[in-house]
Amino acid sequence: MAKRLLVVDDEAKLLRAVAVTLREEGYEVTTARSGAEALVRLNEAMPDLVISDIRMPGMDGYKLARSLRSNARTALIPIIFLTAKDERADRLAGIRTGADAYLVKPFDPEELIAVVSNILTRVERTSAELARLVNTATGDESSLNAFTPEEDFTEGEARVARLVADGLSNKEIAAELNLSVRTIEGHISNILSKKGWSNRVEIARHILGRGETG
Repeated sequence: MAKRLLVVDDEAKLLRAVAVTLREEGYEVTTARSGAEALVRLNEAMPDLVISDIRMPGMDGYKLARSLRSNARTALIPIIFLTAKDERADRLAGIRTGADAYLVKPFDPEELIAVVSNILTRVERTSAELARLVNTATGDESSLNAFTPEEDFTEGEARVARLVADGLSNKEIAAELNLSVRTIEGHISNILSKKGWSNRVEIARHILGRGETG
């Protein structure tokens, strides 16, 4: 299945150029002309990666990135920033908002393709490694199924964390625990806040390290 990309830019010509470049590489591309429109597109279909301009009216790229990183549902989506500026302050700001890469306009199509490919490959490898760790986890079944919450996790948060480590989506966790997706998102947000983590991968690594999956 083709990877889904969301490209966000208020410049119509650049937006079209980026979209065409990526579609020629076999990606499924959705576009948005603003940060606000990008959020609408995200609600319609979850992309595998977001490419966004920084300087846009209204919700700029930084605000869009912060919005994605603050929501458990979108916290793990990789973000590439495109901007006309090549200043250290802009790069630092991009990194602080959780950007995975930073390309200066006018961009080199080959460089953009390479960066997108490398990030998506890294994400796939991380997911595969987490799955491998889950599959090779050993221990007495009764002890693995036993609930062993941390002091700063509620019982509900700990159960959600274990299911995150099992690779379940928020919708699947909600069905497993007979709760709403909104409740699951709240638990994940609380876990990230309590631990000072930025995404679900850190939750999974922590739980796998404690041997609490299953």
